[in-house]
Amino acid sequence: MKNIILLLLALSIVSCTDKKEDTDILKVVTTTTMITDLVENIGGDLIQVNGLMGSGIDPHLYKASQGDFRKLDNADAIFYNGLHLEGKLVEIFEKMNEQNKTTIAISDALNKDTLIGSEYFASNYDPHIWFDLAYWSQITRFITEKLSELDPENTTAFEANRDAYLEKLKALHTELSLKVEELPKEKRILVTAHDAFNYFGRTFDFEVVGLQGLSTATEAGVKDVQRITQFIIENDIKAVFIESSVPRRTVEALQAAVKDQNHEVNIGGELYSDALGSAGTEEGTYIGMYKHNVNTIVNALK
Repeated sequence: MKNIILLLLALSIVSCTDKKEDTDILKVVTTTTMITDLVENIGGDLIQVNGLMGSGIDPHLYKASQGDFRKLDNADAIFYNGLHLEGKLVEIFEKMNEQNKTTIAISDALNKDTLIGSEYFASNYDPHIWFDLAYWSQITRFITEKLSELDPENTTAFEANRDAYLEKLKALHTELSLKVEELPKEKRILVTAHDAFNYFGRTFDFEVVGLQGLSTATEAGVKDVQRITQFIIENDIKAVFIESSVPRRTVEALQAAVKDQNHEVNIGGELYSDALGSAGTEEGTYIGMYKHNVNTIVNALK
């Protein structure tokens, strides 16, 4: 609670010392790179989007900077994941909402009864919802509705952008489904640094195993490495994967432990889990990230 009070105080100081820009364009702040990309696709040039987190940033452990406070104070609306993904920011957003700042959790678009449960988050749900393509389509519609409420004059343009993006998501699902079909069912076992891919697994029928559990705030221990080492050997898994937003040392330790048991497992490549790739690259978009991940997984496990 003390940290929340200090952060809110910082926000009030920024509010007093920095006037908001005098412009009619809707100013939106987003948290993760996935949300930033989606809001930009729907809003286009009609809104100004400021993302708090960049490529390779872990939202589980993210702490707001003074520059972030300025962005938040100047925003007309804040879009965040919810479900305690941005653990250290969620209470700030809730307090800001009580002070009449528009804060929107994109997970509110979803029926909670359909979410994957998790005892590791205060929300009791796995927050990695962007890996469910059907969810992402629902969230696309939800964000469009919210932007239209905030800027009704541009509703028609927002809806046109929504429809175009939904078509891209539909085509993506078809393309990825065909790619996954290249991999026999018995080989669809995904071992990664942390358990961010459960919605991916449910969508494309993979068994998913993570070393660190759902949150990177929990460290993988020796028992975790030993347990998954045996799992890899018993299932003759060809490759395991590192993640762009998680240090690779845990997966390398796992690889070494497997080797100590006279078994070989490759590092199949780097996946994007909690953040997109670098801005300006294909992997810096949601669609490009998802294509990269599926191609990397399937090609390594064949």
